[in-house]
Amino acid sequence: MNTNKHVTKLVFLAMMVALGVVISPILRVEGMCPMAHFINVTCAVMLGPWYAFICALAIGIIRMAFMGIPPLALTGAVFGAFLSGMLYRLSKGKLVCAFIGEVIGTGIIGAIVSYPVMTFIWGRTGLTWFFYVPSFIAGTLIGGSIGFIFLKHLQKAKLLSRFQDALGSRVYEGGDTLANDALGIAFLGFIGYLATVVAVRLFVETPGPVANSLKYIVFAAFLAGAVIYWFANKPKAVSKAA
Repeated sequence: MNTNKHVTKLVFLAMMVALGVVISPILRVEGMCPMAHFINVTCAVMLGPWYAFICALAIGIIRMAFMGIPPLALTGAVFGAFLSGMLYRLSKGKLVCAFIGEVIGTGIIGAIVSYPVMTFIWGRTGLTWFFYVPSFIAGTLIGGSIGFIFLKHLQKAKLLSRFQDALGSRVYEGGDTLANDALGIAFLGFIGYLATVVAVRLFVETPGPVANSLKYIVFAAFLAGAVIYWFANKPKAVSKAA
């Protein structure tokens, strides 16, 4: 990487940190910060896993120092940022893998790590290992979806690879396919299924028929979304002139 691209990459990193701090309060409640996951996915694709990790770490430290946010600002960001970048790189440029990496890294790994951090370091009581899983997954699905849609539009406009090249990042051409996107949406239905199971067990004392059926409704909704996405974006066959 030449000096100019390295400087450009550092400037872009600083801009993403500043943007992340500014937009993090949008839709935020404790345990859910959707816009942080938008920043994570965008940085992971644009800059790579290590720069995404540094970005999430810097945003978390600033939020803790100046906004009074608990350590969830770190546990709810750094794992997803790194895993998003790694899965994007290992998949040779599939945006849906960056999305899935954010959901797994934050929604599951970060949520579980948050329990001992908040219990033994922050002194919070009444928590369980899976207490933060539902809210973390909800946040990643919202913010990650925004990031995925944003990057997908850049990719369709042939701008994503140009930005990556300007930043000195790895450029992947043709990494995404319609099948990969549809399978990714279906996979997120499984994540939503697990999050719903945990949420019902944590917050509903005596689950009724509706609560017990909710996990299947969530899973079916994502499967339906995957099918709709497939047919909506499937290239139409061009009929040959007689």
